[in-house]
Amino acid sequence: MLRFILNRLFMALPTVVIVSITVFALIRFIPGDPAALMLGDMAQPEQIAEMRSELSLDKSMPEQFLIWGGNVLTGDFGRSIASGEPVRQLVVSHFAVSAQIVLVAVLLASLIAVPAGVIAAWRQNSLTDLALVGTATVLLSIPTFWLGLLLLLFFGLQLGWLPVLGYVSIGDNLVGGLLYLVLPVMTLVIHEMGVLIRMARASTLEVLRLDYITHARAKGLSESAVLWKHAFKNAFGPTWTMIGLILGNLLGGIAVIETVFTIPGLGRLMVDAIFQRDYPVIQGCLLFVALSYVLVNLIVDLLYPLFDPRVVAE
Repeated sequence: MLRFILNRLFMALPTVVIVSITVFALIRFIPGDPAALMLGDMAQPEQIAEMRSELSLDKSMPEQFLIWGGNVLTGDFGRSIASGEPVRQLVVSHFAVSAQIVLVAVLLASLIAVPAGVIAAWRQNSLTDLALVGTATVLLSIPTFWLGLLLLLFFGLQLGWLPVLGYVSIGDNLVGGLLYLVLPVMTLVIHEMGVLIRMARASTLEVLRLDYITHARAKGLSESAVLWKHAFKNAFGPTWTMIGLILGNLLGGIAVIETVFTIPGLGRLMVDAIFQRDYPVIQGCLLFVALSYVLVNLIVDLLYPLFDPRVVAE
């Protein structure tokens, strides 16, 4: 087990390095002079030269990367051009907002969709199976921004049950903060349920065709015992991987949802930084999102042996 953990940790290191290089290169390859773009058209040459020196843009690309990488290792992501605040502080505070939405949404979607997918596989080709697969297909087909707008229109404007605009932190007002999170969480839950139902159904169908399932039935075990005690654990492995991919993707990819619901999360911060040409914030957001994705999938890999012990043996 220790060898498996060390192997996964060692494999993650090159990914982190490649991600860092990619993030650094993406910002540097944007057309135009970042210093001139950040200062605007009215900037004087002296101001541009000072900004280039401050951002180390007057040095060679390898030197710039080493300086930036060294600062990142010490937790220094630079300062926002627009607000002057430390980028790390901005990213962490906004990420906390995104994380509470994503974690709750993925948890609820998994608790609902995984059993539904297993039941659909168990009742293959029945009316229940067709209804669940059809529902999952419909949920997958609805764009999240459109679904969010529909929920806002129905629950916010027509019924008036939930707030439409703004955001309140849970730390400041528990009940009010939860009310502001209901609609974005509901939007993500509804959409991701479609993915997880289909994945859980497909993996369960594959397991139900294996010989040990036939042997369990031949011993006289009930269908519920065969399904939940023998098939579910092995079938959940691929679904667990999908949950990890969804979680990592949503942590950095809910900018649309945050924009629709005016949630000050990490995605919204990155969108605003792009419009403001705040390159340090853009770079910090991209790096943080990428590293979060790597970390989430590393955790998924490390927990995978709980569902399939053969992974460690290999």
